[in-house]
Amino acid sequence: MLFVVYCRDKEDSQSIRLDNREAHLAYVDASDLEMVVAGPLLTPEGDGMIGSMLVVDADDRAQVDAFAASDPYRLAGLFDSVEIHPFRQVFPRNST
Repeated sequence: MLFVVYCRDKEDSQSIRLDNREAHLAYVDASDLEMVVAGPLLTPEGDGMIGSMLVVDADDRAQVDAFAASDPYRLAGLFDSVEIHPFRQVFPRNST
């Protein structure tokens, strides 16, 4: 099942993001979850990062909760909020 993980950074937290970026990327890369798409949310100008968004394929919500809870960004206190929602892909259309 697909899930969206939507994370918003705390105000003025760019240094926390940059200090933990390599650990976060390694954590995501090593995850057992299938990353459908993942990346940073950007400022309106596109010149700064203000959050993260991932679409993951997981067996269940508990697996996604555990993944999000152990993310180095979250452990470092980067996020102001983290939302996890089940997601249904419509486009591009798939055969299932």
